[in-house]
Amino acid sequence: MKYPAIRIGYGLALMMAVMYAFFTMRGPHGISAWMEKRQQIRQLEESNATLMRENQDRRDYIERLDNSRDEQELVIRERLKLVKPNEKVFMKRPE
Repeated sequence: MKYPAIRIGYGLALMMAVMYAFFTMRGPHGISAWMEKRQQIRQLEESNATLMRENQDRRDYIERLDNSRDEQELVIRERLKLVKPNEKVFMKRPE
């Protein structure tokens, strides 16, 4: 007589645990939230990779400027709008 009551108790406890898991997984902190977090992680990883490429490009640019006097001169002249003597400059008309 004692064993059937224990089985029923274990069965009820198991059913309650399954129901709790089912409703928890369907709730706001369940599978949908997990999928959303995975998507956010994927987007952040892509953004991180893009930023790393941009950083590497800038490092390469700085390295080129550091090693090349001609490139330094060209960049300085472009930014400061400087012209050498006897040099012709062609300017584009604004449209």
